[in-house]
Amino acid sequence: MTPAARLQAAIEVLDQVIQSAAEDGPPADTIVTRYFKIRRYAGSKDRRAVRELVFRAIRRTGERPESGRAAIVGLANDDPELLELFGEPRGPDVLRDGEAAAPRAIVPHWLEPELSPLVSSEEWPALIERAPLDLRANMARTTREAMLAVFPGAEPTPLSPWGIRLPSDSRIDDSQPYLEGLVEVQDEGSQLIALACHPQPGQRVLDLCAGAGGKSLALAAAAPDATILATDSNRARLGKLLPRAERAAAAIETRLLSPPRELEELDDWRSGADVVLVDAPCSGSGTWRRSPDARWRLNADRLDRLIAAQSRLLDIAAELVTPGGSLVYAVCSLFSREGARQVGSFLGRRSDWLVQDILPGAGRLDGSGRILTPGHDSTDGFFIARLGKPC
Repeated sequence: MTPAARLQAAIEVLDQVIQSAAEDGPPADTIVTRYFKIRRYAGSKDRRAVRELVFRAIRRTGERPESGRAAIVGLANDDPELLELFGEPRGPDVLRDGEAAAPRAIVPHWLEPELSPLVSSEEWPALIERAPLDLRANMARTTREAMLAVFPGAEPTPLSPWGIRLPSDSRIDDSQPYLEGLVEVQDEGSQLIALACHPQPGQRVLDLCAGAGGKSLALAAAAPDATILATDSNRARLGKLLPRAERAAAAIETRLLSPPRELEELDDWRSGADVVLVDAPCSGSGTWRRSPDARWRLNADRLDRLIAAQSRLLDIAAELVTPGGSLVYAVCSLFSREGARQVGSFLGRRSDWLVQDILPGAGRLDGSGRILTPGHDSTDGFFIARLGKPC
């Protein structure tokens, strides 16, 4: 493919990404992969070049653009070499006078008021920078030091005692330590959520929104003798946990839930969990550096629905915690309504619950919890709070 043809391909991919974002379809990564599955003529250099153009345009454009061409025109206005490709054979049509270009932005304008006051505009560029690859050493079977010696260029993460940081373009899925379950891919911020649970031997720990089970695996590695139940309402996601647990040699029970019957289906755990983790569904604004097209997917109605679901899950979790036990609430979000204000509302409904300090030295205090951000902590963005149920 010529450079001009690559630019035209990027426009075509972006058109699909924009449509998918509007319809809540597959993410950009999946769309890029699908695009080239039916275009076998494109070599590896072509695929990498088109992918790079697509994600440069996505990262540059905060609001969902009108078209892939508008996104690329905006990108080209910042890069004169790209401007020269318009009108070339197999490339994009020649630029028209006054043609609309997608404006440059990091945070969609309508979401700026949602951000925590701690996330200043000086931090915004870090929200869309490429993220490193973080691993978590399976402490039930190995040590971080042993794993650091295995991976070239590996460094210990500064906040998590389990974490290993590799360059963003690293691949580990075919490495022996990964295949043997000695390491898992997990952002340092996500590891800190498991650390905030402080699991102990013999405890009963419930991961209420376990998804594919990354935090359940971390909890099991930290306290192999704990009883851990991972639940979720998404069968496909929860189904991914069992093979991961087998690889890690972790004893984790799973249970598929059917909203709104969660409490009925967890009756045997009512007032019986020492720790309940609610890693709630959220906007994902803390993971824009990994999924920058997530900014194009969010709208006001969806955000309101997520916030309502978080509130409901917190109230469910409160019924499952044993007196004297703890509820750990986390979202991969930098929005106050999903973080500090959500916990504030919970404490308004249950004023006898206690705020417990967590993760000293990590993040910044934000209301009754802590917020981690890419710019301040070099992690994905998370809000984490730990609340104690009165005896």
